[in-house]
Amino acid sequence: MQKLLENRVAVITGGGRGIGEAIARRLAGEGASVAVCDVMLDNAQKVADDLAELGVKTRAYAVNVTDGIQVADICAKIVADFVRVDILVNNAGITRDGLLLRMSEADWDLVLDVNLKGAFLFTKGLIPAMMKQRGGSIVNIASIVGVLGNAGQANYSASKAGMIGLTKTVAKEYAKRGVRANAIAPGFIQTAMTDKLTEEQKKMQTDIIGLARMGQPDDVANAVLFLASDLSSYVTGQVIGVDGGLRI
Repeated sequence: MQKLLENRVAVITGGGRGIGEAIARRLAGEGASVAVCDVMLDNAQKVADDLAELGVKTRAYAVNVTDGIQVADICAKIVADFVRVDILVNNAGITRDGLLLRMSEADWDLVLDVNLKGAFLFTKGLIPAMMKQRGGSIVNIASIVGVLGNAGQANYSASKAGMIGLTKTVAKEYAKRGVRANAIAPGFIQTAMTDKLTEEQKKMQTDIIGLARMGQPDDVANAVLFLASDLSSYVTGQVIGVDGGLRI
């Protein structure tokens, strides 16, 4: 039986751990070759080595997604190494939380640069290859707070809302060239970051979730698989919530 992503090439930013790692494993499991990009080469290489055991072509790349020259160089290397690019998952992201009045300009700039500028730079760097082959899928990992906002996360919320706007604009600009762009807005997902929360904090979160539990990285990865594959060939410019019913 043919796998969903056989003969496809996927590029994942922030692929060295957490949700990015889960996405890399899910797409590779469906036959995709994977370029694992991360600011920490050791993390990216470990994931790439694990994926190679699945029998797919994979390679690790160290990249600072905020550096335009570096991103352009990495994008060129990826295209040279893999010949084509079918899927781009803009997942790299950070938080620097704090109330707006206490938030430093540096923390604002850093979060916007990594989360939003990084997605812009990778999209700009790889969309020409997709246009040339008349097809591709871009999946941006936004957040529920990009839709609802969240106290103490003005920078993060703004960056994720910006990703949603970027997604819709890219979808409009490149649909006629066969390139789709969609966003996923995860809710509370269990990662190393949420593992640091107290039990009381975790309960406060799960109490407002319809399904009464935190999501898993694989929940996000499954949604990415849908948007990356031909199962969603008539879906573009959309924001899919993976939030356990948090918004209902």
